[in-house]
Amino acid sequence: MTRQAARLNTHTRYLHDGVVAYAERLLETFPDPLSQVMFTCTGSEANDLALRICQSVTGGESVIVVGRSYHGVTGDLAKISTSLGPATAPAPHVRVVEAPTPGGDVAARFEVGVRGALASLKAAGIRPAMLIFDTVFASQGLYTDPRGFVAAGIRAAQQAGALFVADEVQSGLARPGEAMWAFLRHDVAPDIVTCGKPLGNGHPLAAMVTRPDLLREFGEKTRYFNTFGGNPVSAAVGLAVLDVIRDEGLMENARVRGAQLLAGLSEVASRHDAAGAIRGAGLYGALEVFGTDGSPSPERAARLVELLREAGVLVGVCGERNECLKIRPLLPTQDQHLDQFLSALDASLARL
Repeated sequence: MTRQAARLNTHTRYLHDGVVAYAERLLETFPDPLSQVMFTCTGSEANDLALRICQSVTGGESVIVVGRSYHGVTGDLAKISTSLGPATAPAPHVRVVEAPTPGGDVAARFEVGVRGALASLKAAGIRPAMLIFDTVFASQGLYTDPRGFVAAGIRAAQQAGALFVADEVQSGLARPGEAMWAFLRHDVAPDIVTCGKPLGNGHPLAAMVTRPDLLREFGEKTRYFNTFGGNPVSAAVGLAVLDVIRDEGLMENARVRGAQLLAGLSEVASRHDAAGAIRGAGLYGALEVFGTDGSPSPERAARLVELLREAGVLVGVCGERNECLKIRPLLPTQDQHLDQFLSALDASLARL
């Protein structure tokens, strides 16, 4: 970043080899036909652009989301982010599918939910434009399995004319362990993929990846420009991040350490009544927290976050009522870091 900033930085009206090099390297991590990328500064901008493309290409307006969704902070995205509270209730053109829950036929429930949303839109005379969800359902409590459970619901939406947007802002870029992007775990074909936070490792860099036919049709109808999205400094940062992931084997590290994390969580949970279900993939885990009555407890989860902070460990919360710990270790995490976290968790659960 400092080397490129000292050499040259411009807005994106000027062509620069570094930007092209980064675009090509990033696109190598995606399957065909996802061969075009547009850079932005934030995940919100990437999702907002995806929404514009879906509505422009399909001629529809409606958006199908999953309960307790979060996709960004723009006005349009707040209307489809159902986790933001009653002040930002879903717009009339938005339909909400129930979030995945464990047990039974998860795939069938998800497909029924999508088909129900499509039927509701048809009855209202609203054309579907977009189905979007975070491909690990992080805000909803982290539902990563069974693999492929989202496929039938996606096919139903695409057959009805909607485009599927895989929101990989939190879940992608090697974190899943066995794949660079979480949607690959489900063997599905997104029309658009959005990426954000991790691309720049803290530097404001995000992207929207899609098919050339969609961009061609969108570009024939409207103009789009992002002044600093994908500028030379951002491209240098993005390339450095991809270099580190490759050279330090961080995707494989996420797979190996992720398995250790889930095993460690299970071992710690076995000693505490407050610890419930454990879910995750790669270096992304969730632990459900129970109250003394045996039901999910957002109050205890919030208390556990503070106890862990006092022990030098930072985690978040997720789930329908924020009743789960949201655990996202750094991708270079090693044995000693997992040991530190699991020891702190064990002690903090005991203090509850």
